[in-house]
Amino acid sequence: MEKLKKVLREKSKSINGIYISSFVPRKCGIATYTKDLTEAINLINPYSKAEIMALIKPEDKSNYPPEVKFKINQYKIDSYIKAADHINKSKADIVVLEHEFGLYGGEFGGYIVKLLELIKKPLIITTHTIPDDPCKGYGLVLKDVIKFAEKVIVMMPESIQKLIKKYDYPKEKIEIIPHGVPDIPLESNDIHKKKKGLESRIILGNINLLSEVKGLEYTIEALKEIKSHFNNVLYLIIGQTHPVVLQTAGEKYRNFLKEKIKKHDLQGNVKFINKYISLEELVEWLKVIDIYITPYLDPQQSASGALAYAIGAGKICISTPYLYAKEVLAEGRGVLVPFRNSQALADAVIDICSNSQKKQAIEKKTYKFGRLMTWYNVALQHLELFDNVLQKHENKNHFNGI
Repeated sequence: MEKLKKVLREKSKSINGIYISSFVPRKCGIATYTKDLTEAINLINPYSKAEIMALIKPEDKSNYPPEVKFKINQYKIDSYIKAADHINKSKADIVVLEHEFGLYGGEFGGYIVKLLELIKKPLIITTHTIPDDPCKGYGLVLKDVIKFAEKVIVMMPESIQKLIKKYDYPKEKIEIIPHGVPDIPLESNDIHKKKKGLESRIILGNINLLSEVKGLEYTIEALKEIKSHFNNVLYLIIGQTHPVVLQTAGEKYRNFLKEKIKKHDLQGNVKFINKYISLEELVEWLKVIDIYITPYLDPQQSASGALAYAIGAGKICISTPYLYAKEVLAEGRGVLVPFRNSQALADAVIDICSNSQKKQAIEKKTYKFGRLMTWYNVALQHLELFDNVLQKHENKNHFNGI
């Protein structure tokens, strides 16, 4: 890391990257991730240039920002071939692929393989999800994808082991870089509650695109018990329904949650904020929340931007033990409760709300860990990796007489 800082300070080394990803204004976690990452990289090293190659749906008529230089129609294989040609003719030093399923077209997202076969620039791939089975469906496609990479980025140690043991991928080609988070000061949330008119409430919350895998009904069930101890509790469900879910099932899940709230007479203890929120709004709400809860149902979930941001803000987090939560909330940085267990969730909230010293101790530990995940540090780690890959690439070309 110190070596890279020296390079950036003294040589102002230019590293131009093309990032293949979804991008804002598309409402997608990967789009937000890529925007935050590339902004941080550009701020640290203004001599670098991040060019975005954005995946779009045919019906997408959004106005994309100037850094989006090329749009890939995710459902047309020809668009991927044209994208590869654009990359090869560009002045980019390196290509970064943000890989997530559901983002790329073709069977199990296989169209992206054609693009990777054709490009002639050094490639780094960030794997946001790693399927358990490398021998079928999405796992087979991921196996094809990562074979083109000079380096594969994962966000947690368990993902390294999965790639080595299940995908037979060489350890030396894997790099761990955490999910980035905004640099939010650790402070009392009293002022921020007052701004929202919530100064008398205990605020539980989560911020995500709604879908059934989020398991929010278990938090609502837990509220029955929590309310009997703390009548002033308020649970904020922040975020609109996931666009894909909205297309296929409408507001079925949100309506299911509303029925459960009504059934248990919790209308005064739950508030929906049904909108897609900006990063600035997300930070505002994080500053209000007392306890952040992710009762997700998929044990294999290997990343969560929402949980990462809560950790970055120093929030005490209660979560089910999916892969990412087990890693980041280990060593007393949060509280893990069993899947689909509203009683355990209620007990955890009541315990935290009854013990302010315990709450503050966990928050300090969480915030300290979160400093390692700020976008500044994550961007530095990316630039260091880019520098290492490019040096290795240059040395190989020199050895081969190119």
